[in-house]
Formats: sequence, structure tokens, C-alpha cells
Amino acid sequence: MKKKVIIIGPAYPLRGGIAIFNQRLAEVMQEDGYEVTIYSFSLQYPNFLFPGKTQYSEDPPPEQIHIKTKVNSVNPFNWIKVGLEIQQMAPDLVIGRFWLPFMGPSFGTMLRIIRRNKKTKIVGFVDNIIPHEKRPGDYIFAKYFVSACDSFLVMSKTVEEQLRTFTKKKKIVLAEHPISDNFGTAVSYETALEHLGLSKDFRYLLFFGFIRDYKGLDLLLDAMADERIRKMKIKLIVAGEYYSNEEKYQNQIQSLGIEDQLIMRTEFISNEDVKYYFCAADLVTQPYRTATQSGVSSLAYFFDKPMVVTRVGGLPEIVAHNEAGYVVDVEPKAIADAIVNYFQANRKEEFVARVKEDKKIFSWGNMINAIEKLAEFKVLTS
Repeated sequence: MKKKVIIIGPAYPLRGGIAIFNQRLAEVMQEDGYEVTIYSFSLQYPNFLFPGKTQYSEDPPPEQIHIKTKVNSVNPFNWIKVGLEIQQMAPDLVIGRFWLPFMGPSFGTMLRIIRRNKKTKIVGFVDNIIPHEKRPGDYIFAKYFVSACDSFLVMSKTVEEQLRTFTKKKKIVLAEHPISDNFGTAVSYETALEHLGLSKDFRYLLFFGFIRDYKGLDLLLDAMADERIRKMKIKLIVAGEYYSNEEKYQNQIQSLGIEDQLIMRTEFISNEDVKYYFCAADLVTQPYRTATQSGVSSLAYFFDKPMVVTRVGGLPEIVAHNEAGYVVDVEPKAIADAIVNYFQANRKEEFVARVKEDKKIFSWGNMINAIEKLAEFKVLTS
């Protein structure tokens, strides 16, 4: 019989990288012989806590994935109801996807109820345990979640070390963020430029994803004002919706006088359009002030793009410095130095070759093996 797995976390019609990841994880586990259901949110965030324009995707629903939209993040009666429902299903494994302490009370309560059936193993899949943007109650909420799990899966050494401050004895397994391989196949550089309406007269940098202060876009904008870069035929594509103060960035752009060096596509990027942005870029930039692992890095690997990342969190674990990209200090000149070196020294061919080699490390097979290790079972592929 197939072993039953429940993933508790965001999924369609919610949008965002974690939802997409959960859906791909469910697909891969089903291909490996598991029976998988995702319990997603009927209410993920109250609107006043959500910084974007909408929490919902306009993309078509994923096929052949069983998604139950049932979890209300702020209703304790709902947590009990969902917890009892999953408890009675008696799955072999529940994976609780944790990325924000705000989710600690709901996850901690549901998981405690589920594990009372004395059968289900509980694995906490932790993206972040200490948030990038801290709020009151973070530690207590995160601790409540941690104490409800049997073991943990992480995708960077940074998160593993942080998680160890919450639990000394519980098992933690690290598996690198798998390649994001569900955004379509690559298109040619020319096709990407045509689709995005970009000129062939320039080379392009890419800053991709929700714009939050911890991601350091301000540092990258300062780097674009470097006199060496001003003289080069380089433009920066900023592709992603503002989740922080847009006016602050607009004022910075005007103050620096770099409007002509930017392509601002500050709306939510649909799944269908992701490939065009990456295929148009020569170099993917991640000037983060803090970080754990990054879905943007996994996209860069999938589309064979070298990266500039800052020396924070798990990012240096992902990019081989001066071989698949650059690992630099968190300051504008270091970012600018890397960009200038890449184009002036014509590093593209050698960097792309190393990216293609390193991407083999980031496989879904490694992720599934890590989950099976934590769950202490192995399933024959159906």
C-alpha cells in the first residue's frame, strides 16, 4: 500500500514561491509512490498583515495534486478541527512547512493534535526559524512549533544552526533547495528580449522576487550609480512586486539619477513569464542583507545563470565564488566590482559552464531522500 503523506502549507490558489514549491514537492513524491495531500489555507494572512496587492494566483490550477483549502491561521477552533481531521486520517507522515513565527500557534496546535494518534511522524520543514523582519512574540511562537515536531528538514546550514538554538536533541537533516524546474523550458535570449520588449543594445542584470527591505535592492541601486557601470551598456531589470515602501526606492532612484539604467517591472510576475526574465538576464543579483536559502538561486541554476550574492546566511553555500558567480560583502562597491568584472573580463562562458555542473547537486531526489530519512521509511515506486 502507498504511504500517506500530508503537507501542511500554502498551495494554489495562494501564490508565491513556497506554494509553488509545495506543489512541486507533492508531484515528485507522488511520482515516487506516495499518496500526497496538501492542506492549504482558507485564510493565510489577515489582509492588514499582508503587504502585497493580492494573496491569490491568476495562474491555472495545478493538475493531479490533491489540495484541501481548510486552514485558517487565526482561528483556534479551526486548528482543532483540522488537527482532528488529519489525526483520524492517520497518515504515515505530516510535513509542516514553517517560514514565519506568525504560523507557530496554528501549526503547533494542529501538529500536537495529529501526533496523538501515535502513528503519524511529524517533520517540520523549516525555511526560516528566525525571521528576516522581527516582530514581538517570534521566539515564543517558533518554540511552540518546534516542540510539536519529531524532526526537521532544512535547506541551509544557517537555518540548521538557528534551529539548534531551539532544540538540542531532535534530528535535523539538511537538503539543498532543489532546482525550480516547473516554470517551463528556457527560451532563447532573443525570444526573451522580444517578449519583454527590451532592446538588444544592452546587457541585463536581474533582481527578481518580492521587494522587501532585507533583500537589499537599495544596495544594488547604489551599485548601479557607480561611474564604471554608468559608462557600460548595462541595465538592471527589477522584476517583482513591492512588499515594502515603494516611495523610498523611487526617491533613491531619482536622487541617484539612474532612471535610464533601470527596467522597472514592479508587479507580480506570473509563472508563465518567469522564464523570460531569467533568459533575458546575463547575471542574477541577490544583494541581500540577511538570508537563509533562496528560491531565486534555484531558478538561476535552472536557467543556467551566474549570480552575484552577498556573504550572508546560506547564500555563500550555494554559489562557488569566482567560478559560478560572485560572493561579495554587503555593500554597494563590492556589488559593483563583481558586475564590472563579469562584463569587462567576459566571464560568462566559464561561469555558465560551472553553473551547469553545480546544478546537479540540487536535485529533488536528494530532497526526497532526506524526507525518507527523517520519516524512517522508504517506499517502492509504484
